[in-house]
Amino acid sequence: MKILIKGAGDLASGIACRLHRCGFSVVMTELPVPTTVRRTVAFSRAVYENSVEVENVTGVLCTSMEDIEKTWSKDQVAVVIDEECRIRKELNPDAVVDAIIAKKNLGTRIKDADIVIGVGPGFTAGVDCHAVVETKRGHDLGRCIWKGSAFPNSGVPGIIGGYDKERIIRAVKNGIFHPAVTIGTVVKQNDVVGYVDDLSVLAEVGGVVRGLLQDGVTVFSGMKSGDIDPRGVTQYCYTISDKASAIGGGVLEAVLSLRKKSFTEKERVSQ
Repeated sequence: MKILIKGAGDLASGIACRLHRCGFSVVMTELPVPTTVRRTVAFSRAVYENSVEVENVTGVLCTSMEDIEKTWSKDQVAVVIDEECRIRKELNPDAVVDAIIAKKNLGTRIKDADIVIGVGPGFTAGVDCHAVVETKRGHDLGRCIWKGSAFPNSGVPGIIGGYDKERIIRAVKNGIFHPAVTIGTVVKQNDVVGYVDDLSVLAEVGGVVRGLLQDGVTVFSGMKSGDIDPRGVTQYCYTISDKASAIGGGVLEAVLSLRKKSFTEKERVSQ
């Protein structure tokens, strides 16, 4: 099966790794300037690094179907710069997974493929997709929803190490973001972690910098520009998160369940 994943951030990359390891051919779309903060575990880095690895799975920047097919032949994940998802028509995927995590539907339709899956809030199973996968931390994280929608966006990050909003690094004004530290750096509260133009961005809590925008990204005031893990485990910066793994498992379940249903219906019709 060919699977098109819209988005190549850390959650989308967790999904991609799980599907790739299960034998699916994966293509991911990304913006010309990615805004992923957990870059060390995201295939979006391929946009400016050409080739990256996430947990021993290689992602390669592609510019044509020929590139994509060559990448697949090497057992790799293909990444394309395609904000409008134009590649869908040429690719004709068996499944489309919207993992942009925009908290709203930016244009995905149930007729985009035989299997269409929405990840997180903004989608309704049976209306604009065949299944929705829950992204909210808690009891239902990674659960497949066959009718209805995921939990609405609360605007409050999940609690990690006893902190929620404090662990997010946000832009202090409109401007250009410049990191002052690297992912994996241990910081204390009020340490400078970056700048927007010449204005300092401070850590609100101590811990390990788990995510940070790359240098030169245009940001707006309040925009998520990084995150700090108060648990202080550096290894977590370089491995797919529990959240991404759970969501990836939910997407895999949805793909296989819907494929099984499709085969069953075709067999019934043929009889």
